[in-house]
Amino acid sequence: MSLADYLVKNYLTADSRPEKKPKKRKRKDDAQSGLIIADDDALGWGAKATFGDEDDGALNSKFDAHSAEFRKTKKNNWQTVGSAAPSSADQATADAIIASAAAETQLRMMEDEEAPAIDDTGAQMESGAHAGLQTADQVTTQLKRKQEAERQRFLAEGMERSGKGAETIYRDASGRIINVAMKRAEARKKAEEEAAKVAAQLEAQKGDVQRAEREKRKEALKEAKFMPVARYADDVELNEEMKQKERWNDPAAQFLTKTTKGKSVTGKPLYAGAFMPNRYGIRPGHRWDGVDRANGFEKEYFAARNRRRDLKELDYAWQMDE
Repeated sequence: MSLADYLVKNYLTADSRPEKKPKKRKRKDDAQSGLIIADDDALGWGAKATFGDEDDGALNSKFDAHSAEFRKTKKNNWQTVGSAAPSSADQATADAIIASAAAETQLRMMEDEEAPAIDDTGAQMESGAHAGLQTADQVTTQLKRKQEAERQRFLAEGMERSGKGAETIYRDASGRIINVAMKRAEARKKAEEEAAKVAAQLEAQKGDVQRAEREKRKEALKEAKFMPVARYADDVELNEEMKQKERWNDPAAQFLTKTTKGKSVTGKPLYAGAFMPNRYGIRPGHRWDGVDRANGFEKEYFAARNRRRDLKELDYAWQMDE
């Protein structure tokens, strides 16, 4: 079977090469018109080949017939060459993984084959390379081998050997290890001492009377746990508490026959003589010399309060007279 028949049978097409006209037609004709001496035994360019005329005629006839049939047909005669495409995405992913693994294996094999021959009998240096005269490829291969061995040993030892996840060790300027737990305890203790110092300073700014009253309120709250809900007029403790309370404007204070010696809330003695009253009801201490060193505000305060009370009482009296 010729090439043209094979192409027509399998692909329904053929390559028809047009006959090329000779470029030097005129010269050829001139040469034929003259005297030509031809040797029958000589085979060269001058011999005219006529053995392929019959095949060319058959090829042209078959090509014309099959070309017409190819134009008229409506069926797709293309054939798939090679393996079919995967039917799903999973199959494509699996094929890609297998192909990548095969490529890596082939690359590794090529690297092993291309790696230069190394003589391990010589002395080995710290970097992993052998001593002596070597090529650059041999030294590079030895260094890579040492790095790969260290990496494998590092992975095999785990996190305990590598120190990953271990507690950080702190050192001072001299290189000694700092105990972090002890330092934190000392810092916490120092902060507590500072807070206690600040609280003591705030407490010192308050008066003795305020501190005594606060302690008295705490004691009253403790005793209130055991008191009844309602307290009546015959409550002995309530009556004693009210009797011991002294008021500067108490009109019945002059009828008391039993007087207690004045003491402050803190337990210190008080001034026994007369003194100018103040809005807080604080008596002077027993060391007061009797000189009023105020700016007169307390005197004006009590005068205005008494005046307002007198006007209120006078207004009420006038309304009653009307």
